[in-house]
Amino acid sequence: MKKILFVSLGCDKNLVDSEVMLGLLAEKGYTFTDDEAEADIIIVNTCCFIGDAKEESVNTLLAMAEYKKAGRLKALIVTGCLAERYRQEITEEIPEVDAVLGTAGYDHIAEVVEQALSGEQKLLWGDIDRLVLTDAKRILTTGGHYAHLKIAEGCDKHCTYCIIPRLRGSYRSVPMERLLKEAEELAAQGVKELILVAQETTMYGTDLYGEKRLHILLRELCRIGGIRWIRLQYCYPEEIYEGLIQTIREEPKICHYLDLPIQHASDRILRRMGRRTSQKDLRRILTGLREAIPDICLRTTLISGFPGETEEDHEELLKFVDEMEFDRLGVFAYSAEEDTPAASMEDQIPDEIKEARRDEIMELQQEISFEKAETMIGRELWCMVEGKVADECAYVARTYMDAPDVDGYLFIQTAAELMSGDFVHVRVTGAEEYDLIGEIADEFTK
Repeated sequence: MKKILFVSLGCDKNLVDSEVMLGLLAEKGYTFTDDEAEADIIIVNTCCFIGDAKEESVNTLLAMAEYKKAGRLKALIVTGCLAERYRQEITEEIPEVDAVLGTAGYDHIAEVVEQALSGEQKLLWGDIDRLVLTDAKRILTTGGHYAHLKIAEGCDKHCTYCIIPRLRGSYRSVPMERLLKEAEELAAQGVKELILVAQETTMYGTDLYGEKRLHILLRELCRIGGIRWIRLQYCYPEEIYEGLIQTIREEPKICHYLDLPIQHASDRILRRMGRRTSQKDLRRILTGLREAIPDICLRTTLISGFPGETEEDHEELLKFVDEMEFDRLGVFAYSAEEDTPAASMEDQIPDEIKEARRDEIMELQQEISFEKAETMIGRELWCMVEGKVADECAYVARTYMDAPDVDGYLFIQTAAELMSGDFVHVRVTGAEEYDLIGEIADEFTK
């Protein structure tokens, strides 16, 4: 049977789509390889959220096209956000591409592969507001001990810098019964941590049920055996509600961790961004969360150098970051994306200023992170083992405060034999800028 190399770029929501496509292809008997030189078919699931992601996607496609030119590769297929946005340009500029599949059509990947192998160039995209639902068994690419659960598709927020609504459509919640079935299947495969993702998780259920039902979904997920941790990402701060806070506080399986993308703290810039919060709102929401759940870990993302951002706006953001002391924080230099309102705004900021402001925020956050890490020394925490450090008696693990791939790690020094996915009770003995060091506190469980 033909071998497929699958390249997944971009966010974890894109990764879920990739895992679904892998499952659909496996059902048809295709096998997979990590070696480009062995592949009969290469599929690239692309991203184009910001300029760097777009550049990575294009460069990957150009590199894969070289294998088509060399003669062995029989089909090169492009899916995902770049495919949705630039489908015509891709086929014109990269003639080696055999098929382009839009964001709402990835459930047709198997038939598109067959058509591409037959020599038929295919452009396939449909209603961008269609919710893709399949019964395919996902092939997990995360190691099997944790998995992302995509609870909704699309977004209705229309922030002025963001292209996602044009690429992913309006907000569509996945029916709860389907999510619970998928979560049970993941647990049966050995998944111990579920990470709930969407363009915005806090709005879950509003389109299907006429009200927010994330808290109900969470309580139902907590009843599934085998699941130890449930983590929430992409929660818009203005949509946090009391029922959700109460559920996080009461359910022991839910990590006391919230990812809240606030983007800025200057009211003037927030309005230009089309955001629905003010700095006063953000202070109230963040303070309320910490009062309700004292050990909560708050993560956020910011944009530096948005059009019209003055030095005063930047200083206001720095002061806010200094005072609010986020546990985790990332900063992106603003990327002007065509077809967004912000791209045509006056007062675009030069790249060197955007990047300098980003670096200044991150330097401040580095100090905050180190101070917070030091306060963890002496605490005992349950951690999930991620893997062994090569040639050392040490393991890499994550605490409830650490989402995979975006946050830090805890390094466990032990001669014990541990496996990825094991839960270990650890005493923190040391701290670095973003990581912790620890030792096993007592008997561990698996």
